[in-house]
Amino acid sequence: MSQSLVKIYTHIVFSTKDRTRLIQPNIEEKLHRYLAGICQELECHPVQVGGHTDHIHILCTLSKKIALIKLVEELKSHSSKWIKTQDAELRKFYWQSGYGAFSVNPTEIARAQQYVENQHEHHKTISFQDEYRAFLNKYNVTFDERYVWD
Repeated sequence: MSQSLVKIYTHIVFSTKDRTRLIQPNIEEKLHRYLAGICQELECHPVQVGGHTDHIHILCTLSKKIALIKLVEELKSHSSKWIKTQDAELRKFYWQSGYGAFSVNPTEIARAQQYVENQHEHHKTISFQDEYRAFLNKYNVTFDERYVWD
């Protein structure tokens, strides 16, 4: 077979440094579009980008041409540089150094998309830390609480 055919859906999650609540309504939609644009540029089709004041969720396909770590590096570095230009109060904006990435079954894409889209509603009842722990536990990811948050 001479073709390389790939269809990998991934749900990427990362927070602002120290979970600082810097993603406010005046910048949120623009940031989501910017992140989706980076995905598109890298041939990682964005399905849904969402989040809350202190974190981001990106549901996308992973291109056969890029490693996951490179995608996340590109997302973080370009969006961090961009967001710092949007408001004087954001000049010290940084993402956390880590991230989470979870595979999504193609039959669950609509459900995952709705989950990402409804982040504001979701976070009326659960913190980002509890949400992230739930993902780690659901996917049986071993983690050390001392190093997850920073």
